[in-house]
Amino acid sequence: MRTRADYRAALYMRLSKDDDGAAESASITTQRQMLRSYAAEHGYAVQDEYIDDGYSGVSFDRPEFRRMIADIEAKKVNLVIIKDLSRLGRDYITAGQYTEIYFPSKGVRCIAVNDGYDSEGPYTDIAPFKNVINEMYARDISKKIRSAFAAKMREGAYVAAFAPYGYQKDAADKNRLVTDARSGEVVKRIFAMAAGGAKPADIARTLNAEGVPSPAVYRCIMHGGSDANLYSRQEWTGSTVGKMLRNMVYIGHTAQGKTEKASFKSRVSVSKARDEWIIVKNTHKALVDEETFDIVQRRIRARTCPKKGGFGNIFSGIAKCADCGRNMSSTGTRKKGSQANLCCGGYKLHGARECGNHFIDYDALYKIVLAELRKRLCIGEAERARLADNVYGRLCAARRGDDKESGSIKRRLNEIESIIARLYEDNAAGRLSDRRTGRLAAKYEKEAEAHEARMGAIQAEKEAAVSREKIGRLLDEIINMAELTPDMLFKLIDRIEIAQGYYEQTAQGRIKRQRVKIFYRFKTEDAEREYTF
Repeated sequence: MRTRADYRAALYMRLSKDDDGAAESASITTQRQMLRSYAAEHGYAVQDEYIDDGYSGVSFDRPEFRRMIADIEAKKVNLVIIKDLSRLGRDYITAGQYTEIYFPSKGVRCIAVNDGYDSEGPYTDIAPFKNVINEMYARDISKKIRSAFAAKMREGAYVAAFAPYGYQKDAADKNRLVTDARSGEVVKRIFAMAAGGAKPADIARTLNAEGVPSPAVYRCIMHGGSDANLYSRQEWTGSTVGKMLRNMVYIGHTAQGKTEKASFKSRVSVSKARDEWIIVKNTHKALVDEETFDIVQRRIRARTCPKKGGFGNIFSGIAKCADCGRNMSSTGTRKKGSQANLCCGGYKLHGARECGNHFIDYDALYKIVLAELRKRLCIGEAERARLADNVYGRLCAARRGDDKESGSIKRRLNEIESIIARLYEDNAAGRLSDRRTGRLAAKYEKEAEAHEARMGAIQAEKEAAVSREKIGRLLDEIINMAELTPDMLFKLIDRIEIAQGYYEQTAQGRIKRQRVKIFYRFKTEDAEREYTF
């Protein structure tokens, strides 16, 4: 057994952008005061403080969190103290991996002060359900934010972080576009060249030869502090020019909502059908007249080969080149019956000087991933029933605990009401000065606000309660996987690395060998296999 003197504590604090308008208890300052006081009161030596200010709890790719994990690996830290489990993260799968698997395997104790959670205490069963509730909160916040943005889009407000190339955001109204003199002239020239018959790749070569900054580089010039090296497209490409030529923003219309996240946990966006876009006309000054724009669109359609069968790449953002790390991109194939190939995005944009092609048949990859997931998620009916009952029973126990806490909070709120009433009575009778009354009343009001906020959280948890039937359906959805969906892929797989394939002559003829490695989000061995095609 370790003594208190044996612990080297990490005080971890996180504040997401969504928390900016929250009460004082959610601020970094208050978190620091709370954690320092707790460590001092219990005699824990603080090794370091780790603060991720402005980072969402849905992602665990945070600089200070990664630094804390590095210090745990270096055995500098053996105790993690947080305000509550939601500060650790709001993805219940990954948060559970840390609290239930990673921390214990490294001999690290974890304490969540407000949740009453201590990994070395007798009451640790609540942690998995707190993590589930924290994710439900993040999911609800995500829905509200999307709804607010959709409402703004329908009003014609421009909601993207940066203005499109050729425009700037109006200094007086950040949701309105105004023309940018320098880049606007480049846009006009691009459309004039395209209307005259120049291909996007030819336009890109001309602009690169003249040293015209690409949209990514120009953005970094206009917004000090941005690093152009972080962008993969530092020069003009045919793809960049082609997207600009199809963008109706240049004729004064705002088209938004073109993509959506496959999952609120994912940063990867999936394209939506054109009839689902939110289009508002005449929202800003046009750079190109409609006649020129229509001529360009006709020329683009004349050069475009129609897609067959409405193909959609569900591995977008997940399949990566094993060598350069870029996303694998869909491309044509000559193989009969095949939908498409996937190839390295760097190769597709810049050719062999950038990276190898890494070609892999899309249908072959689909079958590989589906077979591997089925293998790892296969459990019997008895185990499924036991798992569903276990989860439901623990959720019920957690709700009973919340009911008990609600009763205590209501009693304390009634006491505070009585105390404040007596304060004002004493003030009216001259027994208490105005200054003293105001200070004490403010103290009790602040306490009441904190209790009311907690009551609201408990009520939200009740409304989000999961039934036994829903738990069963969620398990069935994962276990009995009939086909791959983008949402399922993002829930279960972090990334898939595709190596460069090679051909080998065998007695049965020439075969292709290629290594595919699947990195999972859940705790299991990563699947690395060499497949033949």
